[in-house]
Amino acid sequence: MLKNYKLTALFFLLSLPMMVFSQQRPDAKRIKVSGKIIEKGTTLPLEYATVVFQDVKNPEKLSGGVTDLNGDFNFEIQSGTYNVRFEFISFKTVELKNKTYNTNTDFGTVYLEADIAQLQAVEVIAERSTVEIKLDKRVYNVGKDMMVKGGTVSDVLDNVPSVTVDPEGNVALRGNENVRILIDGKPSGLAGINIADALKLLPADSVEKVEVVTNPSARYDAEGSGGIINIILRKGKAQGLNGSFVVSAGDPESYGVSSSLNYRSDKFNLFSNTGYNYRTSLGNSFNNSTYFDNGVIQNYIDEKRNNERLNKGYNTNFGIELFINKSTSWTNSLTIQNSRGENPDNVFFYNFDELRNPTYTRNRFNDQRSKDLTFEYATNFTKNFKKEDHKLTIDMSFSQNRENDNSIINDQVLNDPSSLFVERTLNPQTQQRNLFQADYVLPIGKESRFEAGYRGSFQKNLTDFQIDLLDNGNWVRNDLYSNLLEYNENVNAFYVQFGSKINKFSYFLGLRFEDSNIDVNSISVNDYNTKKYNNFFPTATVNYEFSETSSLSLSYSKRINRPRGRFLNPFSTYSSRINIFRGNPDLNPAYTNAFDLGYLKRWNKVTFNTSVYANLTDDSFQFIRRESGSIVDGVPVIEATPINLATEFRSGFEFNVNYSPYKWWRLNTNFNLYRNETKGDYRYINSLNEEIVQNFDNVASSWFARVSSKITLPYKIDWQTNATYSAPENNAQGKRLSMTSVNLAFSKDVLKDKGTIALNVSDLFNSRKRRSETNLENITSYSEFQWRQRQINLSFTYRFNKQKNERENQRRDDNGGDDFMG
Repeated sequence: MLKNYKLTALFFLLSLPMMVFSQQRPDAKRIKVSGKIIEKGTTLPLEYATVVFQDVKNPEKLSGGVTDLNGDFNFEIQSGTYNVRFEFISFKTVELKNKTYNTNTDFGTVYLEADIAQLQAVEVIAERSTVEIKLDKRVYNVGKDMMVKGGTVSDVLDNVPSVTVDPEGNVALRGNENVRILIDGKPSGLAGINIADALKLLPADSVEKVEVVTNPSARYDAEGSGGIINIILRKGKAQGLNGSFVVSAGDPESYGVSSSLNYRSDKFNLFSNTGYNYRTSLGNSFNNSTYFDNGVIQNYIDEKRNNERLNKGYNTNFGIELFINKSTSWTNSLTIQNSRGENPDNVFFYNFDELRNPTYTRNRFNDQRSKDLTFEYATNFTKNFKKEDHKLTIDMSFSQNRENDNSIINDQVLNDPSSLFVERTLNPQTQQRNLFQADYVLPIGKESRFEAGYRGSFQKNLTDFQIDLLDNGNWVRNDLYSNLLEYNENVNAFYVQFGSKINKFSYFLGLRFEDSNIDVNSISVNDYNTKKYNNFFPTATVNYEFSETSSLSLSYSKRINRPRGRFLNPFSTYSSRINIFRGNPDLNPAYTNAFDLGYLKRWNKVTFNTSVYANLTDDSFQFIRRESGSIVDGVPVIEATPINLATEFRSGFEFNVNYSPYKWWRLNTNFNLYRNETKGDYRYINSLNEEIVQNFDNVASSWFARVSSKITLPYKIDWQTNATYSAPENNAQGKRLSMTSVNLAFSKDVLKDKGTIALNVSDLFNSRKRRSETNLENITSYSEFQWRQRQINLSFTYRFNKQKNERENQRRDDNGGDDFMG
């Protein structure tokens, strides 16, 4: 009991950015103390370790501070005679007694040794805040979040501040879908052809944390005008064998099992994450359209759709980290993902005349099946030189993805067997991606740092989309909707950046050069597009620290957004004959200048982070809906397609607040208010062979809010609630309506805290639907789309030998992130 009390008190002490309890003496001068605290035997920095100065003459008077993520501490004290303690949870304290300090003092490197006896005695260590806010990024720790137990990575992202996931799985950051998603700091073969689909297959328990970088530095790819989301998978760091197992079941029918295992010795570290998921998702949608001719109603069509998707598959990642010597390590890993999916899509088209009298009903049943297989090998070499933080890392990865989507389509007018026609779609896709990267970091003095690096990304995609019509027992190719698309992308990039700190002011300046060579070839229609271009991408960040708990940051970066996948493929879907999505192989990249002004303030129980941002994008591409010129059963076919739409100006205001009013209650809030202005005109030919000129000048404002509350109930039952609201937003062709969702979860630790039972409900009120209104020249429509209905999930997690691992969770491993600015 006493030990647990001491640990709780110590954790509360660690959460304080600065502790000063001593009264100022008029005759005492202020001096600076600095140093670094690392773990003995591993050279890993200890973040949030405490340095306590206890006045010898008055032991009740204390002053001190905590270390940053690099293990460094630097703060001021009054000159005097002190007992000094260097402390960290589950480590032996180092103490210097009865020392007098009258001048600035550098303690150098202090080594703390793990206290094995204390580690074995500790059963529960107070958990960290789920969301950690820094000026350059936000780190979302998955391990303590009940909402995602038994879920997928897509569920994880939907709980991250500033991030939204729409009903189709598309990810947006601050309302901007042009976001770059990385896995372990690099593009991953797991993403395959469609990153949204990949995120729905990865189990949530394979993720350690998610980093959100709104304005990345030159080290990162320039891709993604909206910023970067970096998903970091679990890799054990504790000595010996440890791990966890998770089993789950849910309604609609879903099952899952996953494991995270790790064995670490002085010579090597073995790690593995493996999972199997069987998941049923029920979805539905409708699209009610009214057709006009010179303002007079001609007819109505109500389109209703039901889906019963099934995804089942496994993924595994295993590897070994070899400690060649104290300064050199070599890591190799292999990732395999294999999945199968079923998506029976049943659509009814209810046709009405101008008086809304029923005329006929057409049924279209699309029985879609998919297979997906991904292999990825990755290797990392890290060399730490004698000088602290002087480091060279080399990364390489090679991946291959094979995806096959096939479907049989039966389409007929009800009660009219002669109208039946049968089609099939064949859509095999392959992707090869090779990545080579080298990063070099050179500290200059104590307060400066130089970085340089290279990244080469080379990928080849081949998509063969084919539609066949069954004619007298023979399949006949429909060339109107069939195409073989080849996409090759080769990007070579170099970067340099330099940063320094002068008293309370610090800066980080970078420049990235990318040379792009891209081929988009629609082979079936002999349409070949080669795009070669090179660009410089400057970045800059400046910080000013008002105090240990208050900082201001200003950053700038230039970004690029290259169109890929379905954005380019002229033919990629065929679920509806009158509402078709068509890619645009001649899309050009969009360029964005991003500015961000942020402020961070910490109090004892509150962390407040706010920012004002602005993005100016040239050649932005957005989806437009238009008449294709084709007629099916007398109805004009409407197609959605992306185009380069002149300029876009996006600005906004955002804040995040972490508040712990009591030890048993924590609140996280995120609010984002943004304004989006687009300018541009678009011309197309309608079904009457008339040229239609559409003006897309539009100004839209909207906002997004999320509140997460976690309460510890009696009997140590944790209760977590997340509520999300997206306000309506106008666009040039209509309006996206509001969307609200609430998630609920309960959890209870069992088996002496080695096990956890969690019950979570996703979309409690079944209200997570994308609703929109569209107004074209001769068509107006209202639609609702629900990708996944309410789901209830029950999971059980079992951990073994995790006590030793808990202290590792107190320390962050930012995987090469840019934390120079602190």
